[in-house]
Amino acid sequence: MNNYFELRIKINPDITDIVTDMFFDVFDCEGIVTTEESYKDLEMTNSTEGTLRIFIKGDSRPDFKNIIQEQKDILKSRGLTDEELGSWEYSIEEKENQDWSEKWKEKWTVTHATDKVTIVPSWLEYTPKLEEEIIINIDPGCAFGTGTHQTTQLCMRALEKYFKQGMSMADIGTGSGILAIMAKKMGASNIYGCDIEDDVIETARKNANINGLNKLQPFNENTDFQVNTADNITEQFDFVCANILHNVLAEIMPDLKRIMKDSAYLSLSGILDEKRQIVLDAVMKNNLKVVDEIHQNQWVSFVVIKDN
Repeated sequence: MNNYFELRIKINPDITDIVTDMFFDVFDCEGIVTTEESYKDLEMTNSTEGTLRIFIKGDSRPDFKNIIQEQKDILKSRGLTDEELGSWEYSIEEKENQDWSEKWKEKWTVTHATDKVTIVPSWLEYTPKLEEEIIINIDPGCAFGTGTHQTTQLCMRALEKYFKQGMSMADIGTGSGILAIMAKKMGASNIYGCDIEDDVIETARKNANINGLNKLQPFNENTDFQVNTADNITEQFDFVCANILHNVLAEIMPDLKRIMKDSAYLSLSGILDEKRQIVLDAVMKNNLKVVDEIHQNQWVSFVVIKDN
C-alpha cells in the first residue's frame, strides 16, 4: 500500500465547506477532516476549527505550492478578501498509508440540522426522537452540502417554513443532494438537482437511493440528479434552492428567476454577511421580492419570490 500525504492548511473556518469542495476537485483525496474537538465533562477543551487535514493519495507528489495558490487566487477573484480567506499557511507530511476510505468516517456523527431534520451518516443507527422528525441518511462522499454546514442548514430552515406538499423543487448546486431529498420527504411532486461534477452527481444519486427515493419516484429527465447548470434548465419549479458563493448567485440570478414559476420561492444561501448587498442588488435588478432574511452566525440567506 502506497504512502499518503497529509496537508494541513489554516483557513477562515467560515469558508470550510467551500475550500473542502475545491480541494476534493484538485487533489486525489481519500478524505478531509474539517474539525476535531476534545471534551471534558461536556465542556469543549480543544478544537482544530480553521485547520483542515487533507489526506491525499501518494502515487506522486502534487505541486502543492502552485495548486494551493491557484485555489486561493480563484476565491480572491470571486470577491473574497484576505481576511475572509484566512492565512492559508500550510504544512505537508508524507505518512504510512491507512485505510482512509474508512478512517474518515470516525469523525462523522448524527447532526440535528434543524428542529425537525436530522442528518444520519448511512453507516450509523439512529432512533427518531420526534414523531414528525425527518431523517435523512447521507453518505457524504466528495460532495458539498452534507447538512453539517450553516449554509445548508439555512436552506433547510427556508424549506421548513415555506415549502408545501405537492410543490416541485430544484436544487442548483445540489452537492450531496440533501436539500432535494429533504423536499421529497416533505412531499415534493418532483425534484431536480444539478451540479457541475460527475462524482458529485454520483454521490447525490447514491444518497437518493439510500433514502428510498428510487422507490418514491423513478429517475427521469425531470426528476433526477444531473450534471447541468441553471442556464440549461428548461422546466420551471415551485421552489428553487441555490447554496452557492455570493458572486455566482449574482451572476446566475436571471437564470434562477427564469426557472421559477409565477409566485415561486427561491432560497439563496452561501452568503457571508459582508457580501449580502451583492446578492441583494442582483435580487432587486431581477425584480424579485425578498420575503425573509435568515441569519446563522456569519452567514445569511434570503428567501425571495417571483411576484408577477
